[in-house]
Amino acid sequence: MSGTRATQLRVEYARGYLGLELFAEAAAELERIAADEQGLPAVRSMRLDLHLAKKQWKKAVVVAAELAQAHPAWENAWIGWAYALRELKRVEEARTVLVAAARHHGKTSAVLHYNLACYDSLLGALKSARVRLAKACRIDAQFKAAAREDPDLAALRAADAVG
Repeated sequence: MSGTRATQLRVEYARGYLGLELFAEAAAELERIAADEQGLPAVRSMRLDLHLAKKQWKKAVVVAAELAQAHPAWENAWIGWAYALRELKRVEEARTVLVAAARHHGKTSAVLHYNLACYDSLLGALKSARVRLAKACRIDAQFKAAAREDPDLAALRAADAVG
């Protein structure tokens, strides 16, 4: 994390408050960060996490898009951006975001491929969903169990049960 030690501490305090679901306190810590450090990736990322936790999907889309475009190495920006779009029922846009993110994180990010599998399943692209899910599970086997219950993958499970 870059920025002053004070900023680093404020971000950590905000993360702690967020973990306790003390959203107002987390937001207050972020507001205490100096204006010239508000744009730092760690600060933006924490703000994104706060918007996601509060289910402020439109705000999350804005913050995540700015963070991902300015700092493509921040994987959580891409994941949060796509997730917020999905929650807004903008699944095709969410898929487009993660396809772009794959250029940066596709080799290592199981959650990226898992979410793409979900979005493909929701969009009826079951062949692609199957490939993405397999890749996610190769990277991180824990996604096998999640896939058995995830409602976003219901169409894929139903097709596999029939096929």
